[in-house]
Amino acid sequence: MKITCFLILLCWFSNFLIHAQEENSSQLDFKLLRQNDVIFINPNTKSGIYQNIKQVRLGKQGNLSFGGSYRFQSEAFINEEFASEVDQDDIWFLNRLQFHSHLKITDKFEFFVELNSSLITSKANLTPVDRDELSFNQLFARYHFDENWNVLVGRQNMRLGSGRLIDIREGPNVRLSFDMAQLQYQSEKTELTGFYAVPVIVGESVFDNDALDFQESVGGVYWTQHWKPNSSMDIYAIYKEEEAKTWDSGTADDNRLSLGLRHFGEWKKLTYNNEFVFQTGSFGNQNIRAWTISFNIEYPMPYFGDNSVIGLKTEAISGDNSDTDNTLNTFDGIYPRGAYFGRVARIGPSNLFDIHPYFDTSIGQFNFEFDYVAFWRFSRQDGVYGPPLNLQYPSANEERFIGHQIGTITAFELNNLVNIELETNLIFPGAFLKESGLDDTLFHTVLTAELKF
Repeated sequence: MKITCFLILLCWFSNFLIHAQEENSSQLDFKLLRQNDVIFINPNTKSGIYQNIKQVRLGKQGNLSFGGSYRFQSEAFINEEFASEVDQDDIWFLNRLQFHSHLKITDKFEFFVELNSSLITSKANLTPVDRDELSFNQLFARYHFDENWNVLVGRQNMRLGSGRLIDIREGPNVRLSFDMAQLQYQSEKTELTGFYAVPVIVGESVFDNDALDFQESVGGVYWTQHWKPNSSMDIYAIYKEEEAKTWDSGTADDNRLSLGLRHFGEWKKLTYNNEFVFQTGSFGNQNIRAWTISFNIEYPMPYFGDNSVIGLKTEAISGDNSDTDNTLNTFDGIYPRGAYFGRVARIGPSNLFDIHPYFDTSIGQFNFEFDYVAFWRFSRQDGVYGPPLNLQYPSANEERFIGHQIGTITAFELNNLVNIELETNLIFPGAFLKESGLDDTLFHTVLTAELKF
């Protein structure tokens, strides 16, 4: 009943904002990273409440805009750890409020600050991505030397390319932030980013996040080239240092260089996104030799609905071949998105081979997704890892098949401010989990309602 009343109130408030926006000929295009929002408020119309709050003119060459989002989630598991003998059925509620202001002076200087409050109730065992009562999610200054070059210093969410190796971690309640310095070049066909960053260590209370904890850091160069309107390529080098990293083979300092190539675009009616990464470096006294290759293709199916596609993803991600040799083959996904294979977040991008067909369609304001994933361990000598690349299930047996996952997402976009989404997932344990004593089917569901303003 409370959830229903909340959704009704959310819809009413969004309609109020939409009406105010239309009255003032406003155009708002909200992005995942809100510093990239596109805002146009017609200066020739009579100012309304929403217009006055959304953007304030500062003389002839400056403006100050405000915005934010509120996200509510109700999440539930049955047999969260694939074992019904222990009480693993649970439901909890997550609330995330973000509010930002964005100052722009001429076309040279901008200052962006975003506050975050991520709360959770009814969950017994919290993880670092569940709660952060109040913090600066982003706080940075950017200076534009000219129309191509700019430099940024401060705290920022970061997403490179498709988000395969560095993403903002949007699925969980708390986003991933970095304290960083960044130099960027942008033109019509070329984007080049150089950066050095230290991940923010999340605390659960008010302004207690650890800044510049150099036990972990990452830096690199990321180049995107748009060769043709339908053919682009990313080439990158990313170096990460992490103290006391734990893999199935043990715990040691992990220092590794990732060299990657991504090719994406369209060929006739086919959309493709393919990527290869090779890693080298050191893990304690071992050498690192790891890699991954990923293929993703989509084909339109217009007779099933608007924007309908059928797609296939498949990837091979190396795992360690032996814990007694002098080489570590376990691939490190660096900072992948928290919901790598759906919000259920049980399997992450290390020591894995998967086949992932899916179907996506839109009908009016509704969007439907259906996908299936089959998981295998790439190496029988390595364990199974979660999305944050923590060791979830050690290599306790010689079985390779992990399990089947079936997922659905039903989304309703009321307008460009409000989106409501229901996701469900079933994971059926395979031989590896069953031989480890984990033989019960996992069920997961999450209801999400989000308002942007």
